[in-house]
Amino acid sequence: MSRTRARSGLAGIDRLLTDLPPMPDLAGLRRFCVEFLLFGIKEARACLFAGLFFVSIFAMPRAGLYGIPRYDLLLVVALAIQIWMVWARLETLDEMKAICLFHLIGFALEVFKTSGAIQSWAYPDFAYTKLLGVPLFSGFMYAAVGSYIIQAWRLLDVRIRHHPPYWMAVLVALAIYGNFFTHHFIGDYRWYIAALAIGLYARATVIYRPFDRDRRMPLILAFILIGFFIWLAENISTFFAVWHYPNQLGAWSTVHLGKWSSWTLLVIMTFTIVASLKHVRERIYIPT
Repeated sequence: MSRTRARSGLAGIDRLLTDLPPMPDLAGLRRFCVEFLLFGIKEARACLFAGLFFVSIFAMPRAGLYGIPRYDLLLVVALAIQIWMVWARLETLDEMKAICLFHLIGFALEVFKTSGAIQSWAYPDFAYTKLLGVPLFSGFMYAAVGSYIIQAWRLLDVRIRHHPPYWMAVLVALAIYGNFFTHHFIGDYRWYIAALAIGLYARATVIYRPFDRDRRMPLILAFILIGFFIWLAENISTFFAVWHYPNQLGAWSTVHLGKWSSWTLLVIMTFTIVASLKHVRERIYIPT
């Protein structure tokens, strides 16, 4: 009984956030403050998986604990958080499947980028759960982005207007992912792909509800902002030596600003995968 109550209580927090009683008389500065506060709370809740996971990264001693390497412990922590969220009904099984897909996509990219022929970055510490030189926990960093988008979509009652046709969005997503690999051999076409994405999503608007009124934002701006915050998180992660770029081996330095564009493109790709979920597609309007 106590376990059932715990699960209901956690899910009840989400119901409370999404079913707040309206306050039509609220106006001016007070409305701004209330909406800003609720937006922040919902964003923090949407970042639950990412927040818990990255707190674990920053708190975990580099030497590990009890003789267990840090990377192995981070994998256990990530799996535990994921299982707990499904158990607590904070995430559905379908959403978990999508997040597992993000993990696989991210892990494949990590294997390529850390390979001997590329060496874009490296994971310097030992771990038992390294596969092809990449710790298995690394895929969860990509899964965290997908988890955030899925949770924010529900908590903020997100709807998309003037979304491009799915087949076009999928082609752009494939081009984004492919360029992460091919730019080492045939040139970097990210800015051409970015221009294509801007044109494709130029009319797209994200409608969200922090409280009791709809607010709007260009979808491209949302992509850019999410990419920026991921870039900040990456700076923190490299500072704590979770991984290193070649220019950070001697001493830590800021991650190149160009990575912001890479993360923004990755957010677009992640968004396209999330948009394929059945309950998400119902909130997307594609003009005919």
